Amino acid sequence: MTEPAQKRPSVLFICTQDTKEEEARFTRAILEQAGVDVVHLDPSVRRTLGGAEIAPEVVAQAAGMTIEQVRALHHEGKCQDVMIRGAIAAAHAWDADHPVSGILAIGGSMGTALAGALMQSFPYGLPKLIVSTMASGFTKPYMGVKDIAMMNAVTDISGLNTISREVFRNAANAMAGMAKGHERERGPDRPLVLITTLGTTETSVKRIRQALEADGCEVMVFHSSGAGGPTLDGLAADKDVALVLDLSQTEILDHLNGGLADAGPDRGRAALQKGIPTILAPGNADFIIGGPIDASRAQFPGRRYHEHNPQLTAVRTNVADLERLADHLAANVRAANGPVRVFTPLHGFSNHDSPAGHLLDLSVPGPFAAYLRKVMPENVPVTAVDSHFNDPAFSNAVIAAAREMLAAGR
Repeated sequence: MTEPAQKRPSVLFICTQDTKEEEARFTRAILEQAGVDVVHLDPSVRRTLGGAEIAPEVVAQAAGMTIEQVRALHHEGKCQDVMIRGAIAAAHAWDADHPVSGILAIGGSMGTALAGALMQSFPYGLPKLIVSTMASGFTKPYMGVKDIAMMNAVTDISGLNTISREVFRNAANAMAGMAKGHERERGPDRPLVLITTLGTTETSVKRIRQALEADGCEVMVFHSSGAGGPTLDGLAADKDVALVLDLSQTEILDHLNGGLADAGPDRGRAALQKGIPTILAPGNADFIIGGPIDASRAQFPGRRYHEHNPQLTAVRTNVADLERLADHLAANVRAANGPVRVFTPLHGFSNHDSPAGHLLDLSVPGPFAAYLRKVMPENVPVTAVDSHFNDPAFSNAVIAAAREMLAAGR
């Protein structure tokens, strides 16, 4: 029995008909047969074929141009930039009036770039799937840190064949199933706390997590190895977050020093700029993540090294490295629109920087704490704790501050 139309979820479907008309019509039919309504967003530039709920003219207009003006650019990249902006604006305008329950896209490199940018602008939890010729290679530019799934198109998206029909059919049926099961998030029932860590600071972070969970918070922990921190930043920008505990600075240190976990210059800024209460601590500040031991010795000569595994080497930091970290953190904090507190241990930053580790250097934490106090804004408390990062004294200090900040935000 066919479901009543008003109860059918809708799927935003992105596909350029000027180059992929046959594929678009086939996939739309499968979606409709699977019990969902289709909102076709067609970002075609070459020509308009009709039948799309969000036509190329609407996409261009949402970017402030006519489709004729876009075509007159006569430049593939410039046309793409306009249609990406317009597609994002038009999709959100439609979703505001008629909420969609999923997004499905089919495309080559250009279509995948547009679909990826559009999907990244939608919230976590909304089903997102791209069938792409790019899915078998480097997918990070298209997925970012959002929950986007990519399916390998296998063959080029150039007509229908016995493989592509099944790929498109599977993708459409998968999206229909996800859309039918999707429920719009109503916001967290408990205060949401986001934390960064690595395994070398997990002892302390586990205590903090368990204490805040016992207080009734929902706690999400992220591995700061290059993707975890940016994911935390994305969630901070996207969700109603009560508190951020940015307790692992590996990704920023690696950005400043050319390490493997470099998360870019904007790492750590989203929560601060949004005004989310934030606690900063230099967990794992005792090392930069380098590659294999020989490569690390060549890139960072004259240092101390701990070969974590054949692919990764922990390279010991010094006071100068940590002063650059402090300067970077202070610059981020100056742009904060909410309360910030800083905690730093005086007896080591991670398991590696401990009597049981391989990179202990007690000459660094004290000068670093003094420099942090010097460069941080006057209204930001910097607390030096006479303990190791993984000692109960340090985690207890962070827990107490977290409880104070959460209570003040209620």
